[in-house]
Amino acid sequence: MTSTFAQHTPVFSERVLALLAPALTEPGAVLVDATEGLGGHSSMALERFPAIQLIGIDRDTAALDIARARLAPWSERVRLVHAVYDEIPDVLADLGISRANGILFDLGVSSMQLDDPGRGFSYAHEAPLDMRMNAADPLTAADVVNDYSEADLVRILRNFGEEKFASRIARGIVRARDDHRLVSSTELVSIIRDSIPAAARRKGGNPAKRTFQALRIEVNGELATLTRAIPAALDVLAVGGRVVVLSYQSLEDRIVKSEFNARCSTDAPIDLPVVPEELQASFRLVTRGAEMASEEEITSNSRAASVRLRAIERIAA
Repeated sequence: MTSTFAQHTPVFSERVLALLAPALTEPGAVLVDATEGLGGHSSMALERFPAIQLIGIDRDTAALDIARARLAPWSERVRLVHAVYDEIPDVLADLGISRANGILFDLGVSSMQLDDPGRGFSYAHEAPLDMRMNAADPLTAADVVNDYSEADLVRILRNFGEEKFASRIARGIVRARDDHRLVSSTELVSIIRDSIPAAARRKGGNPAKRTFQALRIEVNGELATLTRAIPAALDVLAVGGRVVVLSYQSLEDRIVKSEFNARCSTDAPIDLPVVPEELQASFRLVTRGAEMASEEEITSNSRAASVRLRAIERIAA
């Protein structure tokens, strides 16, 4: 399994390296891979930039084990940390590092997590309703499905899955769990199919997709964590440093876009002929809006179909 995962090609790899390159020119420059995963982006960065130091962060210990093996050729320049990406400032402080030169977020669920049926992330496999990115965390998808109120289920499905049939699905879940505790991904998929109109089942792919996304986000606190993580990352960025973010759904991208735009704006009155230095923005956008993958990229890596890429640079202290 490890060798298969290690051959996985990361999304937007060349574009990510090109965007980070100007920030990684100095010997000893620090690159934080905030979502280390299987080490795909990290291995390419270590090879491309032979003088950088890499700090790899992931909440999934299984992923870190694979990344450690994959990054072994550069072990003297690599430090891997079991943490969540909103803890970047604490991770750097613990390592005696004050600033990062580059920070990469490749958000969402990893290929390893999706491809491992035992993790319960995929609606295409029989699996326990787990969905934890960190197996030590207490909350599972089964807990959400069986213990949350119907109103809370509706809220989660609407807010995190943008599911227009949230009320129907929540009602179906509550009705089914009255008979027995729901523990299987395939049973949940069946409940979802039976809860929505027949016409909706015939279009838009698997009807369970949005519900599974919503449950995963709830279990792992993904949006709340991201809301804390982006400003935390920008706060520890060195002048000339860059943050690159790959988002895979609109909820993530909105958070990134909002924080990036806020950091690039100024409070100076619009009629000032010259903006005083103390009122100038400390950041600038590197990408114009969100960049999408090309058809060629999508053909070589289907996961790129939904990716939105944004990058920002610190230009002043």
